[in-house]
Amino acid sequence: MNKRKILFEMKKITLILILFLLIIENSTGQELKSALKIARVKYSGGGDWYNDPSAEVNLLNYIKKHTNIAVNPVYEYVELGSDNLFLYPIIFLTGHGNVKFTDAEVRRLRAYLENGGFLYIDDDYGLDQYIRKEMKKVFPEQEFVELPFSHGIYRSHFIFKNGFPKIHEHDDKPPQTFGLFHKGRLCVVYTYEINPSDGWADPEIHNNPPEKREEALRIGTNIIVWALSN
Repeated sequence: MNKRKILFEMKKITLILILFLLIIENSTGQELKSALKIARVKYSGGGDWYNDPSAEVNLLNYIKKHTNIAVNPVYEYVELGSDNLFLYPIIFLTGHGNVKFTDAEVRRLRAYLENGGFLYIDDDYGLDQYIRKEMKKVFPEQEFVELPFSHGIYRSHFIFKNGFPKIHEHDDKPPQTFGLFHKGRLCVVYTYEINPSDGWADPEIHNNPPEKREEALRIGTNIIVWALSN
């Protein structure tokens, strides 16, 4: 084989390799672009909306391992007044203190929820009185309804025959899961005296035992699977 032909063959192989790498890069980019991310809600009022940033990352990694849902396990936050709100199918709100929504944020959040968005709220202790007041602004025509143990969210992936169990003890009240609805669709889930997001965080933060962390991640998985499939 002469030198010219050898060079031609090498160039052809190089071109094929470049095209192959471009295809891989593009498909990977598309996969990451469409993969599930959960945005933390940044709110005003003084509550610590930003606590335990490892929580969503650990939950998404668990979901990746135990379901076929494509995820992008990153920590991101979103303000309710931002257009970016509508980029996320699921948003997550937590904290220990005051929550305050502006009138514009109330309207934007309602529009988000009425158009297929899903909000998960976890009371990290001290949030309850404030979040109930603010969500009443979003849906003034309804109150939080406790979800019965027969609800599908308790068996959307893992089975919880008696509802979601308490993960982190605060003041010895029973664990409860509440919901708000739009046209029959559960669009807001609120866990009270359960606090699964403490169990999602890195283990050294709250020192929950491994079995409680496992329960917490299963609770989170059920909520996410329900939100995506309903």
